Amino acid sequence: MKVSVANLEGALISLEVSPEIELENFKVLVEMEAELSSSQCVILYNGRPMLDMKKTLSGYGVADGDVLLLQPRMMMPPQNPQAPGQLPDFSNIRIPRPSAAPAPTGAGPSSGAVPRPGGGAIEEDPARLMEMLKSNPAERAILKERNPPLAEALDEGNLQKFTEVLGGQRKERAERERQRILLLNADPFDLNAQTKIAEAIRLQNVEANMETAMEHAPESFGQVVMLYIDCTVNGHPVKAFVDSGAQMTIMSQACAERCNIMRLVDKRWAGVAKGVGTQKIIGRVHLGQIQIGGIHLQSSFSILEDQPMDMLLGLDMLKRHQCCIDLKRNCLVIGTTGTETPFLSEADIPVVDRNSQGVPMDMREAEDRHLAEALAKSAAESDGPSTSGSGRILGSPSGSTPSPSSSSSSSAAASRMFPEADVKKLVDMGYLRDQVLEELRKNGGNVNKAMMGLFAKSVSVPKR
Repeated sequence: MKVSVANLEGALISLEVSPEIELENFKVLVEMEAELSSSQCVILYNGRPMLDMKKTLSGYGVADGDVLLLQPRMMMPPQNPQAPGQLPDFSNIRIPRPSAAPAPTGAGPSSGAVPRPGGGAIEEDPARLMEMLKSNPAERAILKERNPPLAEALDEGNLQKFTEVLGGQRKERAERERQRILLLNADPFDLNAQTKIAEAIRLQNVEANMETAMEHAPESFGQVVMLYIDCTVNGHPVKAFVDSGAQMTIMSQACAERCNIMRLVDKRWAGVAKGVGTQKIIGRVHLGQIQIGGIHLQSSFSILEDQPMDMLLGLDMLKRHQCCIDLKRNCLVIGTTGTETPFLSEADIPVVDRNSQGVPMDMREAEDRHLAEALAKSAAESDGPSTSGSGRILGSPSGSTPSPSSSSSSSAAASRMFPEADVKKLVDMGYLRDQVLEELRKNGGNVNKAMMGLFAKSVSVPKR
C-alpha cells in the first residue's frame, strides 16, 4: 500500500510499504528518506502519536492512501497530578511567571528540590517564592487566611524560618500521601482500614461540599454585619446592639456610668449571666428611658460588670414595644409607635464588635472557669443568711426564707431542719437530695447560696 508522510514544514514523502510492517521498521524507512533521527521524532495518525514500536501499521488502522504526520519529539516535564482526595495545601502555590522563562525540564537529585505538581523553579526555591509573594498583595491576603504559619514567616522576612515552615508542610503532605498509599494497599476487610477509608471519604465529601458552596454561595464565607441602632439614654448617645436572642436588655457598667444611672442600680438583683461566656450581673435598673429617633421608650437594664458592648436590646424590650426586625428594608420597626430606625452600616458600628467578628468561640474550659469564679465571688458578696433573695442567677429574685442548720449527719434529721419546699426546689433542678442538704447545712439554710454552691460544683474546671 502507498502511505504518505508529511512534516510540519509541508514536505511530503511517499512510501510503498506492506500493511504488516512494524512501526519500528517503518520509522527506519522514514528516517532514511527524511534524514532525521527516529529518536527525535514521533509519527502521528489522526492526531494521535504512534508509540508502540512492535505494532503494525494495519494494527493502527493505517490504510492505503493515508497521510501520516512526522513531528519532532517535544521535551515535556513529567506530569504528576495531585492525588484525589488530598486536602488543599497553600504551601503548594502556583505563581504566575513570564512566558519567556520556561520551567526546567528536570532537576537532579542534588538540587534538593521536592517534586511538585506543575513543577517550576519559583515553586521549589523558597527565596524566589518569598519574593513573589511579597510583590503580590492579593496572594499575601489569601495566604494569611489559609496558611497563617507561612504568612507569619513571610511577614517577618526571615528566609530561614520561611524555608523551615514550607519544608515542614511539604513533609507533612508527603507523609499524608504515604499514609494514603498504605491505606489503599491495606486489607479492605481490616476494621482499622475501614475506619480510615470512611474518614477519607468523609473528608472528600467535606471538601466537595466546600467547593460547591464557594462556587454557588460565596457570600456564606463572608462576615455578616451585626444589627446596631443609634439611641440616647439619659441624654447620652449610645450605639445599641439589637439581639432578639437575648432574654434581657443589658448595659455595661462603663456605659451606665457615662449615662449617670449607676445610682439607680438595685444590687439585690446581682447574679451571673451565662450565654456565650459568663458575666457578673451587678444589679438592675428597673425603669429607664431610651430615646430612639424622636420617641422615648421605657425599658429596664441589667448592668454587667465587664461587658464589651455598651448596650444590648433584648427580647424583653423588643416584645414590650412590638418591635420588628425588617431585614428587607434594613431597619427596626417599633410597633407601638409606628416608627422605624435604620440599622447602622459596617463603618458606623463600634470597633470592638468589628474586631471580634471571626474570633473562634471554642473556649468552653475558660468559660467554665470564669463561671465558677463568678459564682464564688457572687456567693462571697451576698448579704448572708439573714437576707432573703440577696443573690440570684439571671436576674430572677428568690423569696426563700433562711432556716437554721444543724451539725447532724443524718439526712432525715437534716430534712426536718429545712423547709421541704426549699429542699424540693433544689432537688427539682437535678441535684441529689444528699447534696442539697449538705449545701444547705454549709450555707445556714440560705437557698440562694446553696444553689450557687451546687451550680459551681457541677462546673468541671480542668486543672492546670
